[in-house]
Amino acid sequence: MNRTDTEKTPVTLLGLGAMGTALARSWLAAGHPLTVWNRTPSRARALAAEGARTVESAAAAVAANTLVVVCLLDDASVEDTLTGTDLTGKDLVNLTTGTPSQARARAAWAAERGARYLAGGIMAVPPMIGVPGAGGFVLHSGARDLFDQCRDTLAVPAGAVHVGENPGHAALHDVALLSAMYGMFAGAAHAFALIRREDIDPTAFAPLLADWLTAMAGAVHGTAEQLRDGDYTKGVTSTLAMQVAGTPTFLGTAEEQGVSPELLAPFFALMRRRLDEGGGEEDLTGVIDLLVSRPE
Repeated sequence: MNRTDTEKTPVTLLGLGAMGTALARSWLAAGHPLTVWNRTPSRARALAAEGARTVESAAAAVAANTLVVVCLLDDASVEDTLTGTDLTGKDLVNLTTGTPSQARARAAWAAERGARYLAGGIMAVPPMIGVPGAGGFVLHSGARDLFDQCRDTLAVPAGAVHVGENPGHAALHDVALLSAMYGMFAGAAHAFALIRREDIDPTAFAPLLADWLTAMAGAVHGTAEQLRDGDYTKGVTSTLAMQVAGTPTFLGTAEEQGVSPELLAPFFALMRRRLDEGGGEEDLTGVIDLLVSRPE
């Protein structure tokens, strides 16, 4: 069928957990014909009243449209769901969380079955999906021509970003970004622990903490430039030697406040190790090299 410019791309969606349901509702709200399937049929039926077409099997859902989006529990669920379906000529977009190696293997698996493939990583929680300006986005890697062709449709739930032809790069970006998030949460947890026993209102402290973390976030650009250029002394404001000299104050304060240093101590140990290796005039960038395994 020839579609006019005003017709929206039909989408098949497999998987209707909290995230899948949010994705489904965003495509329906934007006017995309949507076919849905879920292992638990009641979740699919709930979307029928909102305009989705429901089918009884994953095979029927895959057959319904060229663009097939998968949002399931894990990589094993993807294989279990798609085994027995005809993927010939399909455009498969897999938004299921997995590792880079799983994404690369799944791309090869899809190609063997005649499908173009994009791996995805959703950098959002369900309430952010379909909400302009919420800050969520979806990482995609794999076939660039497929991404370019489907970009407008893929960008309906949240901003769509292509991060490379290597199918594993979306998963790698996903975990890297989330790892940084958990590092930030760890620092925030230590900060709140320090004031926990004092007469300090945490809701009054929180804006100071948020503003400080926001101000410091820009430092990642300098780190990236140092890694790219190989000069870890470029643009340094506080040398590693200066920062290591200050770590006893952090540890001493934690001890005074009855707070475990276990969230900070490993990073401080890496800083000391890099200093001992001669990195005193650097920034903190050299610590990254201590984390990366070197080939034997």
